Amino acid sequence: MKVKVIDESHEKDLEESINLFLEQTDKEIIDIKFQTAVSIDHEEQIYCFSALIIYK
Repeated sequence: MKVKVIDESHEKDLEESINLFLEQTDKEIIDIKFQTAVSIDHEEQIYCFSALIIYK
């Protein structure tokens, strides 16, 4: 079993990265975990969208 971590600052970029990974692999996908994090830096909100893909 292996994992692939994908991290993007925009949700559409994450979607594109996940779809690209899925298109390029012939591995069996076990699960995909999704997480969103947000922080504030000098009154600016910073978002982090990430996914963990578990595959064989």
